[in-house]
Amino acid sequence: MDYEVKADALAASFAPLEAVDGLRADMAALKARLDQAAVAAARPALDGAKAAPEARAFIERYCRGGEVAGLEIKAVAGTSGAAGGYAVPRQIDAQIGDTLRAISPLRAIAQVVQIGSAGYRKLIATGGVSSGWAAEDGVRAETATPSFVELAPPTGDLFANPAASQAMLDDAAFDLEAWLAAEIGQEFARAEGAAFINGDGANKPRGLMQAPRASQDDAGRPFGTLQYRATGVDGKWPAAQPENALIDLVQCLRQPYRQGATWLMNAATLASIRKFKTNDGAFLWQPGLAAGQPGTLLGYPVAEAEDMPDIGSGTTPIAFGNFRLGYLIVDRGETAILRDPYTRKPFVYFYASRRVGGCVANSEAIKLLRFAAN
Repeated sequence: MDYEVKADALAASFAPLEAVDGLRADMAALKARLDQAAVAAARPALDGAKAAPEARAFIERYCRGGEVAGLEIKAVAGTSGAAGGYAVPRQIDAQIGDTLRAISPLRAIAQVVQIGSAGYRKLIATGGVSSGWAAEDGVRAETATPSFVELAPPTGDLFANPAASQAMLDDAAFDLEAWLAAEIGQEFARAEGAAFINGDGANKPRGLMQAPRASQDDAGRPFGTLQYRATGVDGKWPAAQPENALIDLVQCLRQPYRQGATWLMNAATLASIRKFKTNDGAFLWQPGLAAGQPGTLLGYPVAEAEDMPDIGSGTTPIAFGNFRLGYLIVDRGETAILRDPYTRKPFVYFYASRRVGGCVANSEAIKLLRFAAN
């Protein structure tokens, strides 16, 4: 009888371990199912496969048929709930974002911040705490305190209003999702690309070319003012060794900013530079080593922005710098779409809008080449 009691107690002592082993097995099985679900979600959909339910409901029920019941409403104006829009499903908004990054060159190389309110504020330190030297028993004088500048990028509502006929919407073969993403994305990219370069800051971003300019170096130039280097010849490249102007522009950018720096110019300016050769006959511009990779100039990648000015008297057609630190782009929320079947029947308008802003954030991180005598 005593032996039987001891055996029961010994068996009972293994029960917690068996429970732990069972829990581990359940967790392993759950992890395997989650991994399979993640792989299935990441796998590209086959032709004819249906989109996610929320995207399909948005396209089929609202965009095609105008049904509003059960769909999420998102206000376009922060002060009025009456002017409402419908939040674009993630799949469509991602397509628009990809088009913006592909067509708008400055967006691809600048800093992009997502905001949740109408405005954006950022404090930037323009000077650090000063220091000094003293003897071991000497008096330590009071040092200066750092100073700050508030950065507030101008913002505005970017909108597009493409239209489709009701017959197109009734045709099941018409890919409304792809059409909306292409029309809205291309128009947004064209408009914001121009604003990031030449925008005046009135209900739109303040463009790179609208920033104040001066020839002083970083120590003697006011905050927010871009430094330019002159080519020495008004409106054209120097006749002898024009590549030296590019080298001087690179070296006037301080070394911490040169890590991650990029050239920015339009195609016509780049065409003139691609003809430059070194003394041994090699081209100054080098093509990308792989398909899709940008070409390099003096070892730095080149981004083409057709809104940059052409070479001319007193113009600054070439910018060089670390745009990730030098230019700030702010985006508020997702793209919103309003369906309007009443303005011009039988066409249905799709009013799309998003809030975008931008300005120069760090004027030390970007330098300009000016085609002027001084």
